[in-house]
Amino acid sequence: MKYLAVLGRQPEISIAELEASDFCTDINRLGGTQKIAIKLEQKPLEYLAGLPEGKITLGVSDYSKKASKKTATIEALKLKKILVRHGRSVRVVENKDAVLSTATSLHNGLSGKNERKIELIKVEDEWYKVIGVQDIEAYAKRDQARPARDAKVGMLPPKLAQILINLCGPLKEGSVVLDPFCGTGVVLQEALLMGYKVYGTDINERMIEYSDKNLKHYDFKDFKLSVGDATDFQWEKPIDTVACEGYLGKPFSRIPNEMELKTQKQECGDIVLGFLKNLGGQIKKDTPVVIAIPAWLRSDNTYERLDILDEIQDMGYNVNNKSREGLLYCRPEQIVARDIIILRKK
Repeated sequence: MKYLAVLGRQPEISIAELEASDFCTDINRLGGTQKIAIKLEQKPLEYLAGLPEGKITLGVSDYSKKASKKTATIEALKLKKILVRHGRSVRVVENKDAVLSTATSLHNGLSGKNERKIELIKVEDEWYKVIGVQDIEAYAKRDQARPARDAKVGMLPPKLAQILINLCGPLKEGSVVLDPFCGTGVVLQEALLMGYKVYGTDINERMIEYSDKNLKHYDFKDFKLSVGDATDFQWEKPIDTVACEGYLGKPFSRIPNEMELKTQKQECGDIVLGFLKNLGGQIKKDTPVVIAIPAWLRSDNTYERLDILDEIQDMGYNVNNKSREGLLYCRPEQIVARDIIILRKK
């Protein structure tokens, strides 16, 4: 049986097919995945009619190319009408868009845990049943509950931290995850929650104090922290993988002008290259390295990236996503985005 992970609404839906043996049922460690669904082997009406007795709560999300709030609502009401005619009680979750938001799905219990609270996904002529919805409230709670926070150095979302770790590929339980720009410890926190050991360093002593305080807040014990400049620090071994957000440069409340952009690209690029040069001599062949680096919004709504991939390859790394399509993490119109690059030591 193949599972389908619905990664989020795009102009065209992104669906990844995963073999059952590789399938992760815990959606809340997948970071960027909002919903997980499996393909219905029956027609939707046949499936719903076969549910146990009792009231059905039904939501429909339409990811088809020409989908709208109207198309999703029509499908939901059509199913309800026939089910009611056959004696079933049905409540339809109201659509504010073609796709039910994660919050709406979560708050209406459409997470697959209750067999009579159902979200169906329509993609053209195919139908899927949601079996997992991201617990956005848990992410927010983890983010906001950390006692030591510093808005001046940026807020790394726990979701992004999970994405960075997951992009390192399959890791053995107890693997050591290094974050050389650990800040307040969000990557370390998420790696520990996944069952890994962590090692964090940062050039700023105050950030190490913050990381220590935050990790102890969750009663974590298996972590190591040190003050150190990532461009020349000598890390203790072993290092099984590296997941981090590098220096993002100056925060902007507006689109930077050409001079500002040139200055920021030079400064941020030098730090990233300096770090990777230093790291390269300290890790083994095939060690995965995933790093978020800055990209800046331009007036034409495109993002200016750091042009450093050729230099990185010359340092002895394989760049696994040289095109980097789809790996820009940002909100709409965010000035400084995160551009994720995936490397392996040659």
